[in-house]
Amino acid sequence: MTSADAIHAFQLQRAGVRGQVVRLESAWHEIRQQAELPPVVARLLGESLVASAMFAGALKFEGSLSIHLRHAGALRLLFAECTHDGFLRGLARCDADASDASVVLAGTDTQLAITIENSRADARYQGLVAVESASLAQAFEGYFGQSEQLPTRIVFAAGNGRCAGLMVQQIAASGGSGSTIDEDAWGRVGHLLATLTEGELLDLPVEQLLVRLFHEEEILLQQGRPLAFRCSCSPQRVAAMLRSLGPSEADEALRAEGVLTVTCEFCNRRYQLDAIDLATVFSDSSPMPGPMTEQ
Repeated sequence: MTSADAIHAFQLQRAGVRGQVVRLESAWHEIRQQAELPPVVARLLGESLVASAMFAGALKFEGSLSIHLRHAGALRLLFAECTHDGFLRGLARCDADASDASVVLAGTDTQLAITIENSRADARYQGLVAVESASLAQAFEGYFGQSEQLPTRIVFAAGNGRCAGLMVQQIAASGGSGSTIDEDAWGRVGHLLATLTEGELLDLPVEQLLVRLFHEEEILLQQGRPLAFRCSCSPQRVAAMLRSLGPSEADEALRAEGVLTVTCEFCNRRYQLDAIDLATVFSDSSPMPGPMTEQ
C-alpha cells in the first residue's frame, strides 16, 4: 500500500503490539503554504500533524483530537488537529527571526496539551504533556507511559515535502495470539524500531517497511485510511465569532475600513461583511445567510 496522505494501522501478533504508520504529502503541502515558516517550526508542525492523526485513529466517536504547543521560545503557538474521519488542519506562529536555537521545547514556559472533543456529546477532555527534552516524540511517549500506562514508542521523519511517523504501543503482557508469554517482546520491538532510517519511513511502501522491521512478529496490516487537509471555517462560524465579540467591536472595525474583513488563520479564506451583513448577524441568531462574501 503506497498511497500518500494515509494512516495505516497494524498489529504485531506475536509481540502483543499495535501500531500505526502515518504519511502526509498533499495535506502537508496545503497546510505549509498558508504561511512562511522557518524549517525548525515547519518540522515541528509536521510532527504534530502526524501525531494528531496517529492519536485520532483511536477515536471511537465523532469528534477531533488536537495538539496545542505554546511558548516554546520563539515558537509562540502551534496547533494541529485531526478529525475522526481523517481531516487535518494546523498552524504555527513564531517570531520573525525564529531559528533552531531560539525554538526551545523544554523551556520553563512551554505548554503542550492534547485535547479530545466529542462532537456528539458536546464533551471535551484535555491532558497536559510534560516536555522535558527537545523531542516531541519523547514527550508523547512519556505522556502515554505515565498518564495512560501504555508503553509507547514514536518515530518521526520529514523531508522532500513529506512528513511521516510510526508509533507502536504494547497492548498485552503475553505474546498476543501465542500461548507462551514472551517477556522480551517489547524490548525486541524497540530494538528493531531503532534501526529505522528517516528515508525508509518516508519512502518505503508501508507493507515493505513493516516486513523490513518486524518480519518475525506476525504482521497484520489493515487497509489504509485516507487523510486530507480541510478547513472548518464557514460563514456560519464567522457569524458566531462576531456575535461572541459583540456589536460594538464589529461596528468599530466596519467604520474604520468601510467593510469588515475576517481572514481564516488556517486556509487564508477571507470573509467580507458590509453594514447590511452585520445588521443581519446581530438581529437574528440564525446562521448567516448568503450575502457574506467569501474570497
